[in-house]
Amino acid sequence: MSDQRYNASICIQSLDPRHAEATEEWAARLGLAMGGEAEYALQLGDDGLQLVELGERAPGPVRVDFVEGAMAHRRQFGGGSGQMIAKAVGVQPGIRPRILDATAGLGRDAFVLASLGCEMTLIERQPLVAALLADGLQRARCDPEVAPIVARMRLLDGDAIELMQRWQEPLAPQVIYLDPMFPHRDKSALVKKEMRLFRPFVGDDTDAPALLEAALALASHRVVVKRPRKAPAIEGVRPGYVLEGKSSRYDIYPKKKLVATD
Repeated sequence: MSDQRYNASICIQSLDPRHAEATEEWAARLGLAMGGEAEYALQLGDDGLQLVELGERAPGPVRVDFVEGAMAHRRQFGGGSGQMIAKAVGVQPGIRPRILDATAGLGRDAFVLASLGCEMTLIERQPLVAALLADGLQRARCDPEVAPIVARMRLLDGDAIELMQRWQEPLAPQVIYLDPMFPHRDKSALVKKEMRLFRPFVGDDTDAPALLEAALALASHRVVVKRPRKAPAIEGVRPGYVLEGKSSRYDIYPKKKLVATD
C-alpha cells in the first residue's frame, strides 16, 4: 500500500491468528492495508506492536518497551532527579511539575520524568509513532512495577500546535517540553536503527517556531526545548538560559518560578 500520508509503502500484518482482530482494528484506525507488497510493515504479535523494514539486511523491529531493556536500566540506574532533563524541567525537592511533552516520540523522556513523579501529558502527531507509543503504554500497565509510572502518562491524539491553541484541560501545564526534529540531525531520543525506520514517516519539524510560540502561550511556568548541542535556538523568542551537556542541551524559557507544594 502506498499511503499519501507516508513517503514509503507500508502495510500491517498479524504475526499470529490470535491477533487478527486487533490487527484489523489498527488497520482501520491507521488507514493501512492488511498484508501485501510493501517496504515496511506494522506488525502485531505477542510482544506488542512493532515497526519493521522488510527486505534483506533490514534492521530489526522497533517497539516501545517501558518494562525491560534500556528503559528498565535507566529507571534503575539513570541518576534520578540529578539527570539534566530533571533539572531542566524544574524537578526539585517538593517540586514535581505538571508537564506536557508536546513531541513525545517513543515516550522515553516522558517516562523518565514520570518515573520521578511528574504528571505527564503526551502528544505525538505522527500516527505510526503514536500507535507504537499507545501500545507500549498499554502493555506497561500490566506490569506491577511499571504500572504506577505509566499511570502518570496520558497520551492525547492530534496535532500539538492545534491542541495547545485550543487547550481543553482544566489546568494548563506548568512546563511544556519540546524535542523537535532538527534538520539533518538524528533526534536525540532515537537511535540510528530507529531513525532508519522512521525517516520515511517522520520529517523535520519545520513548524518548530509555531510550536514554540504555542507552548509559550500555554505553559504557566516554563518551556523547555531539547536541542543538539551545537544547533541554533528555535527562531523567535530567545531562551532565558541554557543547560548544556556533551551532545545535547536544554534551552529554557522561564515564565514563573516553580515553588514547592505542601
